[in-house]
Formats: sequence, structure tokens, C-alpha cells
Amino acid sequence: MKIFEKWTYLILLSFIYGSAFILIKKGLLGLTPIQLASLRVIFSAFFLSIFGFKTLKLIPNDKWKWIILTGFIGNFFPVYLFSFSQTIINSSVAAVLSAMTPLFTIIFGYFIFAKRFNQNKIIGVFIGFIATMFLVSNEISINSDYGGIFSILIILATVCYAINANLVKYKLKGVSVVAIALGNFISVLPFGVLIFCFSDFPIYNFYESPLILDSILYILVLALIGSALANVMFNKLISISSPVFSVSVTYLLPIVGIGWGVLDGEIFSKFQWISCFIILYGIYLVTKKNRQ
Repeated sequence: MKIFEKWTYLILLSFIYGSAFILIKKGLLGLTPIQLASLRVIFSAFFLSIFGFKTLKLIPNDKWKWIILTGFIGNFFPVYLFSFSQTIINSSVAAVLSAMTPLFTIIFGYFIFAKRFNQNKIIGVFIGFIATMFLVSNEISINSDYGGIFSILIILATVCYAINANLVKYKLKGVSVVAIALGNFISVLPFGVLIFCFSDFPIYNFYESPLILDSILYILVLALIGSALANVMFNKLISISSPVFSVSVTYLLPIVGIGWGVLDGEIFSKFQWISCFIILYGIYLVTKKNRQ
């Protein structure tokens, strides 16, 4: 039953996170990267507060430092990094680059938390990593002037996710998953509001622009589903599995992200589709258990 629960969360999260990239792409049509990221933080904190505010009292005092730290590392910085990167990088390629998260999760788990991993997991992660490099090679060659630079922003975000997954697993064990998610966004909310106030958003007449209104609608959906709900689900997945299994959701993101990208007119080659199937084999190795 626990295996079924883990895979259910993994599949649902892959669809939610994979859809986030196209929502960011649409949101950037009427908003700047700073405005988009700030609104995402503000809306997410609002949605989580509606049904989870009472859970804050469940957080032990000695855990708040980790709540604040994971708030910045796992939510605040990645939100802004992805927003800026997708001003150049296609949504489908952004989803693919996210598949590097398990590699960094294993690295940080090993060197910081002394977590041992079996051979299958290590081989699976590197197979997925190599396939990911094949996937982005075409994008970087097309955007030779900026593709590499903006790809680095996504890689930095995956590093943040990897550190966050380990911190939530080993430093916030036993804390309510809703409390963690809400505590994260409450911690970064003042900074999100402050940055938004200096983003030149037309606060008094934004409703006169249909493009801005459409973009805000996309970010509302992104904040509710892709940030608030997804964070609770991801924390739950970490609590019932391992950090590596949890971030393996990023190996399924390319399938969803590419699908949305193709529907939106983005071009994706047969060679890159083959790489996606190699990535699926990588996640199989990562999640495969050793036989006794």
C-alpha cells in the first residue's frame, strides 16, 4: 500500500510540476520575471494560510530555523531563478533541465548527511544526467549566446531543490507537511512583497490590460496548484520515501513539460524523445530496491 501511495504522489507531482513551466511561460507574456516570481510567492502564502494557518503552532521552536532555511532554498530562490531563465529557455527544455535534481540530491546526501546509496541508484542518476545533457544540447546550440547562461540559472535551482529535499527529510522529520509548506512561504513572504513593491507593477490600472490579467490568472493557478498544493504533496512524499525517490519526480517532468511545449508550438526532435525514454530507464534504476 505504501508503494502505491509513493508512486501516486510521484505521478501526480510530475504532472503538476511539469505543467508549471508552461504556466510560467504564459505568465511572462504580461509580467516581468520579478513580478511573476513575487506574485507566485504572495499567492502561495495566501492559499496555504486559508486551510493551514492552525498548523503553524505544531512546529517546534527548534525547527523554525530549518523552516526558514528551506523556505529560501526550496521555494524563494528557485521561483526567481526559473522565472528569469524562461525568458530565454523554452518551457520544455526548462522541464528537462530540472531532471538534474536527483544527481545533486545524491551528492549532497552523501557528503553532507553521510547517506549511503546503492549502485543502482548511482548508475540510474548518471544515466538520467547524461540523457538530460543530450536533451539540452540542441537548445544550447540554438541559443548559443544566452542558452548556456540561462541554463545555469535552472541548474542552480536544481541544486537548491536537492539541498532542500535532504534538509526536509533529515532536519524536519515528524513535522506536519502542511506546516512545513506554510512556514516556508510565510518566512519568505515579506521579501516577496518588498520585491514586488519595487517591480514597477501598474498597481492602479493593471486591470486595463487583458495581457496582464491573463498572466495573473496563470500565476494564480501556478501558485495554488504548482506551489501551495505541490509543496504539501512533495513534503508528504519525502516523509514516506527517500530524498532521492522524491526528487526523481524531476525525471518525469520532461515528458509532461515537452508535451505542453509541443502543444504550444515548441519544436522537439525525435532524438530528444529517445533521450526521454533513456531518462525513464534511469528513474527505474533509481527507484529499484536491492534484492536481499
